Amino acid sequence: MNKKTNRKFSFKALLQTRKSRHLLMLLGFIALALAAVILVNVIVSLLVDRFPDAKADFTSNKAFALSDDTEEYISHMDKSVKLHIVSDEATFVNNGKYYAQAKNLLDKMVSKSDGKFSYDFINTAENPGFTRDYPKIDWSSRSTVGVIECGDEYKALSIDDCFTYNEDYYQKYQIVMWTGTTIEQAVVKGAAYVTDDDKVLVDVLTGEGESGYEALAELMTDNAYETKEVSLETGELDDDAKFALIYAPQVDISEAGAQALRDWLENGGKYGRTLIYLPTSSSTFGELRTPNLDAVLSEWGMKLNEGYTYETNTHYIWKGNPFTYIVEYTDFYFDTLQHSNVGVVSLYPYGVNITDANTAHAILQTSDQAGVFPFNADSSFNFEENVRGEAICIAAEGVKQSAEQSSRVIVFSSSAMFNDQVLAYPSFNNGTFFMNMVNTIAGKGDDTIIIQTKTLETPTMGAPTLATTNTIFIIFVLVIPGAILLTAVVLWIRRRNR
Repeated sequence: MNKKTNRKFSFKALLQTRKSRHLLMLLGFIALALAAVILVNVIVSLLVDRFPDAKADFTSNKAFALSDDTEEYISHMDKSVKLHIVSDEATFVNNGKYYAQAKNLLDKMVSKSDGKFSYDFINTAENPGFTRDYPKIDWSSRSTVGVIECGDEYKALSIDDCFTYNEDYYQKYQIVMWTGTTIEQAVVKGAAYVTDDDKVLVDVLTGEGESGYEALAELMTDNAYETKEVSLETGELDDDAKFALIYAPQVDISEAGAQALRDWLENGGKYGRTLIYLPTSSSTFGELRTPNLDAVLSEWGMKLNEGYTYETNTHYIWKGNPFTYIVEYTDFYFDTLQHSNVGVVSLYPYGVNITDANTAHAILQTSDQAGVFPFNADSSFNFEENVRGEAICIAAEGVKQSAEQSSRVIVFSSSAMFNDQVLAYPSFNNGTFFMNMVNTIAGKGDDTIIIQTKTLETPTMGAPTLATTNTIFIIFVLVIPGAILLTAVVLWIRRRNR
C-alpha cells in the first residue's frame, strides 16, 4: 500500500510542477490547432460538394475544369436538357478515377447551366420500365452510358462517346484500360442534337467502294445533322437532303449516277443543295481515273491536278514529309471560324485547278512555295525547280445560283484530311473548319464545339510548373504547420516565463 500510495502522490506531484503544466498546455494547443485544421477541411469539403465551382484545379491539363467552349455552350442553352446515367451513383463512381472525374465535370456543368442542364442516376435493374421509354436505343448492346433528352427528342451516349481507352492494350489482353473522359464533348454534342428542331439531312453516297467516311459522317451527326447512306446506282438522292457527301470512291460513278448528281444539284432550277467531294488519297502514287466525276467538276469550274501537291516551305511541312503540310485559309468560311489561329493539315492532296474563275474559287491553299509531283514523275524530279511560285488551291468551291438560292460543289482534294485519326488530332482545325463551312452554308452559324479528352495522367495536385509546385509546398508543408507550431511555442514560452 505504501508503494502504491507513494507512486500516486509522486505522479500527482509531477503534474503539479510548472514545467509539466507548460508541457501539457503546449500539447493542448497543438491538439487544438490540429483540430482546427481538420474542422476547416471538413467545412471546405462540404462547401465544395454544395458549390462544385469552388474546387481548385492544379492539374497541368485542367483535368477537373470545364473547357471554355463547354462553359459558353452550357451557360447559353435556351432549352432544358436532362441526362439519365444508366447506373446507380455508387457503381458509376467506383468504376474508376475517370468515372469520378466525369461526375465532377457533370456537377460543374449543372452549376454553369443556370438550371438548364441536370442529370440523375437510373438503376435499370430497379427501374426496368425505363428502357421502354426509349425504343430507338439498342439496349441489347450494353454499351449505353446514358440517355440525354429534351422534350420528345433523345439520344444515347455510349461508352465510346464518354470515355477513351487504350485500344492496343485491349486488342492484346481483352482488358479495358481507361485513358480519359470525353463526357463534356458527349453532353454538349448530345444537347445540340436533341435541342435542334430542324435537323439538316445529308446523303452519304455509297456504291463505288467508298470507305473511311464514318468519322466525317459521325462528326456531322454529332453536330445535329442527320446522315443517311444512299447508293447512286440503286436509289435516288433525297429531295429533302441539303448536302450530299462522296468520300474516297475507289471507282468512278456511272454516267447515270453523274446525271443524277446534276439533276439533284439543279433542283429543277431552284438550287439550294451542296455536293462535297473528297477523292481518295494515298501515299502510294497512282493515277486517279474518274472521268464521269471529273466531268461534273468541270461544269462547276474545277479540275483535279494529275499528281500530288507538295510543299517546300519548312514552316508548313508536317513531320518532314513534303506531301503532308499545313494549308492557308482564304476569304471563304474564315471570318466566322472560331479558332482561326489553328491550322488545317492536308495529306497527299491532288490540288485543284480553277478552270472558270467566274464559277469557282479557292477556300484552302498552299503557300507560294508549292508544286505538283506528276503521277509519271521519276527519281530525277526536282522539287525546288518545279515550285510554281504561286499558291495552289487545295480545296475549292463552285457556285451556281437562282434568284433565291445557291447550289455548290465543294472539293477537298484529299480524303485523308478528314479520316478518323486527323479528326481526333488536337492540334489541327480540320473538323472545326469543315463544320464551320457546313453550318455557314446551312444557315446555322458556327456552333461547332470540339472538346479535347480529359486525362488524369497528371496527378490531381500535380503542379504544372515549378513555381506552382514551390507555392503548394511552401503553403501546405512549411507555412501552415510552421504557423501552428510557432503559435504553440510562443504561448508556451510566455506561460513559462510568468
